[in-house]
Amino acid sequence: MDPVAGRGGTARVIVWAAHLAAPMVGLWLLISRPALDVHWRHDAAHFWLVLAVAAVSLTLAVLVNEAARRRADIRLFLVGLSFLLAAAFLGLHALATPGVLVHGPNTLFSYASPVGLTAAAVLAAASAADLPAALMRRAGWLRVAVLALAALLAVAAPPTTALSVVAFVLFAAAAIRYYALYRRRRAVMLLSIMTAFTLLAESAVAMALGRNWQASWWEWHLLMAAGFGYVAYSAWVQYRHEGAAAGLFSAVGTEFTVRRLKAEYGAALEALVQALRGGQRAAAMDLVARRFELTEGQAAVLGRAADAVASERDQIRKLDALVAVGRDARVIVSDFDLLHGAVARIGRAFEGYRVHIGLVEETRLVFRPSLGCGPADAYSVRDAQAALDRGEPAVDPYGNLILPLIVKGHPAGVLVAGRGDPVPERDAALLASLASQLSIALENARLYRQLDVLFRQYMSPDVATALVADPSQAALGGAVVEVTSLFADLRGFTTFSERSTPQQIVTMLNEYFDVATKAVLGESGTVVQFVGDALMALFNAPARQPDHALRAARAALAIQCAVDRIAADRPGWPRFRVGVNTGEALVGNIGGSELRNFNAMGDAVNVASRLETRAAPGQVLIGAATLALIGPAALVTPLGDLTVKGRRQPVSAYVLNGLREESSWHS
Repeated sequence: MDPVAGRGGTARVIVWAAHLAAPMVGLWLLISRPALDVHWRHDAAHFWLVLAVAAVSLTLAVLVNEAARRRADIRLFLVGLSFLLAAAFLGLHALATPGVLVHGPNTLFSYASPVGLTAAAVLAAASAADLPAALMRRAGWLRVAVLALAALLAVAAPPTTALSVVAFVLFAAAAIRYYALYRRRRAVMLLSIMTAFTLLAESAVAMALGRNWQASWWEWHLLMAAGFGYVAYSAWVQYRHEGAAAGLFSAVGTEFTVRRLKAEYGAALEALVQALRGGQRAAAMDLVARRFELTEGQAAVLGRAADAVASERDQIRKLDALVAVGRDARVIVSDFDLLHGAVARIGRAFEGYRVHIGLVEETRLVFRPSLGCGPADAYSVRDAQAALDRGEPAVDPYGNLILPLIVKGHPAGVLVAGRGDPVPERDAALLASLASQLSIALENARLYRQLDVLFRQYMSPDVATALVADPSQAALGGAVVEVTSLFADLRGFTTFSERSTPQQIVTMLNEYFDVATKAVLGESGTVVQFVGDALMALFNAPARQPDHALRAARAALAIQCAVDRIAADRPGWPRFRVGVNTGEALVGNIGGSELRNFNAMGDAVNVASRLETRAAPGQVLIGAATLALIGPAALVTPLGDLTVKGRRQPVSAYVLNGLREESSWHS
């Protein structure tokens, strides 16, 4: 059980700390009360106890070193080497027990344990540091260096008290560091090693203070046995739980190793998921189990996880198709294009399914090859028609699910999907949702097309497109933008009206405005409004056009040219006069909450209107700012500064006679 994590964690920490502190309290009592520190000498008991601890430490060293070799992990290498050195010197201490294999007291018996414990402490402290993974390439040299250090300590034979102090400090530091690691990774093996290093630190204290063959001396032996035994017990419990030794110490590795393992497990799970989709489950499971040395139970758990991930991705893919079909309906598109895209999306999402969509054409259900994937004869047209007539889902003799598409209460088509056997309930529910989404998409697409036609009959295509794509652009307000404004007005319209019938007036206006509108739209301008016999257009709004002044000039000349051709056969008809000017204006939606209009306001717009009033019939006047933007392409006649109505400052005006070809004014 984890004494730190989980519910009641604080209480468990206290209990765990009390267990670790108890040996030190006992040692203090033995030292402070010599009468309690009883003498007991039993050479054979000492021999077998220490030898058993050495055997446990050696077993752990082998397991940890194997994990270090497999993972190429420097921390595991150092921990394993620490256990190995402890095992070696404890073994020497056991063999040197007087009265068993060696007769009489000897130096090896006194120095083997403190030297081995100190060397193991050095390695324990080093393992707790964040050492670079590249050190594993120097593992052989590190092993030699550690053995040389141990030999030096054995030969130098420093005071055992000094060795014990060093061992205590290093083991304590290692325990604290491993506790910090445990806080980041709640792994039982990290907790076990931390506890073992704490017990070994306490054993170093007992070794320094204990009296030979008395209770305080035996205590450090028991503490070492408890330390190594705790790690061994944790490994045994984990082995019984997992059924394999391959991953016992994986959580102890460095951050680099842990990240690499997570990446490898993730890649293995991903490969297994892909194999499941490709029908290669058995081979993939065997490969992954051998690669990660998984037991049969672990492989089964991984297989279930892969099944769950594959199922979840399959559902996500199908739900994505549902969302995508709805997204496709938010643009102006034909029924065929909408359904063609839907068939492709549904076919990709529902792998292994045959998908077909039939459309009602002149009261008859028609299946076109381009609106299906799979054999064309894999469904019953008669059963599809019957289901559509009833307006209810059905299943045909081929096992296909037939889902009617209803738009505004009227049959619009059917969605047919199947895979040769009964459609699972979960897929049937998703396909039904897709059919409903397709019905809504068809209705929206048709509505968008109707709105598009309606909008484009009453406003400029750029404004209509912007509103259909994003209705929020209809909000009141605007922005200051440099625009080129064009005003066209019929001179002599009043006289023409006096001698013409209403039908003749409408005919004349429609012909003139038709060619004028085409001239503006031909240069990607925006017709803002018609007011009586006048027209207003903008360039560089709402769509941005770097050459907006040149576009407006071309449109103005095109209007006059087209009107000239019309008026040539109708001598009594009036002629347009056109004014063009460039400058900043407030562009946006102007009006009220119930009715609004896309427009532009500002001095530059007013100047364009005033220039139009000063132009002669069939003439185009432009302002200085427009001329500056057009540059040498403009063929103009200066009129000087004109005084216009409503403006104190005069306006520089120019008659635009034509435009040079681009090749000529660049030369």
